[in-house]
Amino acid sequence: MDQTAFMIGFSVMAIASLIIYTTGDKKYPFGHHTLVHASVPFIAATAYLAMAFGFGNLTLDSGTIVYLARYADWSITTPLLLAGLVMLAFHEQGKPGEMGGFLTAIIVLDVMMIITGLVSSLAENSVAKWVWYSWSCAAFLGVVYLLWGPLRALAATRGNALAGAYNKNVALLTLVWFIYPIVFLVGPEGLSIITDATSVQAFLILDIIAKVFYAFYAAANMKKALSHTTPVGAVRR
Repeated sequence: MDQTAFMIGFSVMAIASLIIYTTGDKKYPFGHHTLVHASVPFIAATAYLAMAFGFGNLTLDSGTIVYLARYADWSITTPLLLAGLVMLAFHEQGKPGEMGGFLTAIIVLDVMMIITGLVSSLAENSVAKWVWYSWSCAAFLGVVYLLWGPLRALAATRGNALAGAYNKNVALLTLVWFIYPIVFLVGPEGLSIITDATSVQAFLILDIIAKVFYAFYAAANMKKALSHTTPVGAVRR
């Protein structure tokens, strides 16, 4: 267990959460995005603190450590990040219930991806492990389809500025998220090609990109887009 990496993760996420909230725009139409992106590293900080103290760290008979707090973190933070993208794609428009339908579908797929990934990490039978890993990847591809298919098409109807912001944000998040299952695959929970410490450090770097850097990147893209766009029927406060 790499306790130093976990404490670094806790410190970076806690400080980032505070900075994102204090420096973020809290007025309409940015306020809800600031709250979402400030919440994500706060949740991650909680998970890193738990892992640093060994809470929820489960050691299998094979000696592999499964960090349950990591999966709890992902099951909350990834839906929040996806919700931010869905809200950007709709941006105050759409038929009643339409955004709710997309949110439900993409969050269900995402949570199933995390749960089946956890089952794969707990399975010590090789056949079961790779069946569940494959099913987790299938759920991930479902998330990717919704992001790059119907939601991207929807964002395109909101004008070039908002469509450009959506495309930039979804491209970065998708790229980073594609690396997570690769690290899992080569890590102790998969093929054990890399050590537990290397796996922890790799996930830490990915988390910082996906939860901290992405927050500032997404906010900058959205602010730039909205400086050229006024939502239909919007009342500025």
